Amino acid sequence: MALKVGSITTGKVQSVMPFGAFVSLPDNKSGLVHISEITNEYVENINDYIKVGDSVKVKVLDIDKLGKISLSIKRAKAEKKAEVSKPERRVRPADIDWSGSAEKDMSFEDKLSKFKKDADEKMLALKRSNDSKRSGGYRRGGSTY
Repeated sequence: MALKVGSITTGKVQSVMPFGAFVSLPDNKSGLVHISEITNEYVENINDYIKVGDSVKVKVLDIDKLGKISLSIKRAKAEKKAEVSKPERRVRPADIDWSGSAEKDMSFEDKLSKFKKDADEKMLALKRSNDSKRSGGYRRGGSTY
């Protein structure tokens, strides 16, 4: 398997340095995971996150002209999470049952009663809203001079 930028592969940590870790890759190649590409957290001591001999999934970030390979563990994890999590299914208007099937089984009197109850609740909420707006200041009418 030829490595190319953007691909994800598994490698084995060969050595750990204060600035990153060297990882052996397929086809007898190796690359560097910079300390900033280990995790999204601040890494003070790289040895707290990675050890020699660890098997890690890495994403190939860059292969320069000299053949040096830049790798990332955190981006490989992020991409794997993106694959696993399914995107939200958005509801389209075409997917909604507009026929009112829930109300199909109701009698006319029940529908009328439900409509009246909903209307009364909305009117009460509207009245409360208007009353709260009037109570805070000057009131029209009713004043005698």
